[in-house]
Formats: sequence, C-alpha cells, structure tokens
Amino acid sequence: MLNVGAIEEGFVLDHIKAGKAMTIYHDLKLDKLDCCVAIIKNARSDKLGKKDIIKVECPVDTMDLDILGFIDHNITVNVISGGRIVEKKELRLPKKITNVIKCKNPRCITSIEQELDQVFVLTDPVKEVYRCMYCEEKYRGSRNK
Repeated sequence: MLNVGAIEEGFVLDHIKAGKAMTIYHDLKLDKLDCCVAIIKNARSDKLGKKDIIKVECPVDTMDLDILGFIDHNITVNVISGGRIVEKKELRLPKKITNVIKCKNPRCITSIEQELDQVFVLTDPVKEVYRCMYCEEKYRGSRNK
C-alpha cells in the first residue's frame, strides 16, 4: 500500500478524474511554485472508481480557483492547517475566465491584437457554455482537457 504523508499547511485537490492530475498541475502552474507537491494517480475511489489527488504544501490563495473551477468544478479543495482539514472550498464555474483558453475565430480582434487578453464569459450555466467576450464565438474545446 502506498503511503503519502500528511501535510501541515496547504491544500489537497481530491476527486480529480483519473489521469487528469498532470494537466491540472500544469494549468495551475504548480511547477512554478517553490513548495512540495505530491501527485497521486489512479487511487481507488468509492465515488469515481479511480481518481487522482494532488497535495500541495503552500497557502491555498496561491492557486487560481477560477481556473480549477473551469477545468472541473466537481473537484474537492480541502484546505489544511495544523495537519487537519479546516475548510472545504466549493468550486463553481467562473463567470469570466481570462487567458486560460484562446478564441479560435480567425476574425476575432484577439487574432489581430495579440496583446489583448483572451476573455471568455459564461453565457449558459446550465449547458456550461463559454463565449469570447469580443466576438461571441462559442468555446468548443474540452474543459476537462
């Protein structure tokens, strides 16, 4: 049995779809942080069958919860302090995301003006549809990369 030690201060991302931990690791830019990160892949889960888990030993405010909510708002964020879970943060689909995805419309102003931020707005929360703020092009990619 694999045993990964507890962390004193930081956060644990739980209930990540199996195989998605490395994508989340890079999207959250955890590789740029100077802290301890443990990635557990394909752990047994009663809820999901298999899941990934990421343990990060640094303050939770260093993480962009909007990016995580965009990728998968069903992930559980456990905030750890003193070696115990002190808070569970609920993720939601962000109303607006900036510079996470790119507009694929070749006529969009962001294709011409490279320095413009890539801004997408949640236009249909039920169907989880995002559209470019400038040209209203629907985002057609997979949020669960």
